[in-house]
Amino acid sequence: MIVKICGITNQEDAAAAVAGGANALGFNFYPRSPRYIAPERAAQIASPAGVRRVGVFVDETPARIEQISRVASLDTAQLHGAERAAEYPASLPVWKAARVGADFDFAPFRDCPVEALLLDGPAGELFGGAGEPFDWMLAAGAPKPIIVAGGLDASNVARAIALAHPWGVDACSRLESEPGKKDHRKMTDFLRAAREALGP
Repeated sequence: MIVKICGITNQEDAAAAVAGGANALGFNFYPRSPRYIAPERAAQIASPAGVRRVGVFVDETPARIEQISRVASLDTAQLHGAERAAEYPASLPVWKAARVGADFDFAPFRDCPVEALLLDGPAGELFGGAGEPFDWMLAAGAPKPIIVAGGLDASNVARAIALAHPWGVDACSRLESEPGKKDHRKMTDFLRAAREALGP
């Protein structure tokens, strides 16, 4: 099971996330995000073996994604743009993000060559940390493993897991003291609640 903390911008937050039980860290490489981190800076943030390093991208070229993945030692590409399957990076597992609204349909993703679908809440022009949940019942019938994102914190992650039966969960903005800076108490509480709900 994946328990991911996204929007990591510094070593202190990364270390606290891992200590609390996160097994994936997200680095946002979308320049317009308030959580943007330069690839060279992400490379300086250490993480232990077994913790996935996930890059968040929006409409980047495969070549650029692969270049950043080498610089920042990424394990997975999380794609939030309008990328087609032919535009996915060849060297990394892909998590394709989709925004879930009332009329959401899994049909476009049924043959998508991805490791997982990351289901996110509505976010306007923001990517990676808008803090809005979606109706987790809409995750039923997913054709791929799913990761639930959007508006998760310690107060609601167990319910999201109970309703969506995901492969993993991903939290960001509700665990912050300000964009890009984690509140370690909120983060620890979320990780504990997520681990308890996901089980072994």
